[in-house]
Amino acid sequence: MIIEREQDVTAAALAVMERTSDPRMRQIMVSLVKHLHGFVRDVRLTEKEFRDATAVIAELGKLTTDTHNEVVLMAGSLGVSPLVCLLNNGDQGNTETDQSLLGPFWRLNSPRVENGGSIVRSETPGAPLFVNSRVVDKEGRPVAGAEVDVWHASPVGLYENQDPEQADMNLRGKFTTDVDGRFAFRSVMMVGYPIPTDGVVGRLLKAQSRHPYRPAHLHALIFKPGFKVLISQVYDPNDPHIDSDVQFGVTQALIGKFVRHETLHPAASNVAMPWYSLDHTYRLEVGEAVLPRPPIK
Repeated sequence: MIIEREQDVTAAALAVMERTSDPRMRQIMVSLVKHLHGFVRDVRLTEKEFRDATAVIAELGKLTTDTHNEVVLMAGSLGVSPLVCLLNNGDQGNTETDQSLLGPFWRLNSPRVENGGSIVRSETPGAPLFVNSRVVDKEGRPVAGAEVDVWHASPVGLYENQDPEQADMNLRGKFTTDVDGRFAFRSVMMVGYPIPTDGVVGRLLKAQSRHPYRPAHLHALIFKPGFKVLISQVYDPNDPHIDSDVQFGVTQALIGKFVRHETLHPAASNVAMPWYSLDHTYRLEVGEAVLPRPPIK
């Protein structure tokens, strides 16, 4: 087609997209062109704005490294990641789900830890935290033999790959659920933290007068053949940013019960006070067990 007017561009692009052989890819590309061209018309995108936008996309890629993923960070900051998560879980967004954001800091090969062991691998100041969790199916039956990756930020608000003061794999561990679907470990109480703001995402937040904070949370990724991989976060309801997460990830189902204790620990009298406990149940949905691509090494 030889273009005679601006509407012809969209018609020509759609005609090409319609020739895509894969049905799902065809559906996605046709919709993408319709919405993308509609967006350009809706805002009357200028030539300078277009050049600036392509530069931003290129910069997102350049800022993504083995230890930082700016693209994932941007997807969360625009609300895309949580939307995709909720649309694909909990009966396509109609019911509550334990699924949440993967985030930009999951690593594939966390070290194995015995049930009840510690995931603290270097000096990490903070109140002791004892986590007791259970993995069940939708009917509440225990899921034994599930592999559970856990990770969280330190009390200074940094994951170990961001902080040279922490040992490699500090505050990360992989567990296997017992016959009752249980796993337990010891760590330190996490805090909320600001996402990295020295790149494209930081400029976006500044332009929108938004704070960069995520409320305190514990990550878990649970793998068991026969079930969809569960990616979850459990949030501390007492965090000051619990209702204004910069990544839009907090749902009612993900708010945990972090209990503060001012008495001696019943099984370890040498534990400093105060200490915290978290009892939490994760629910798996039947499906294909496919691990996500790690956002960092």
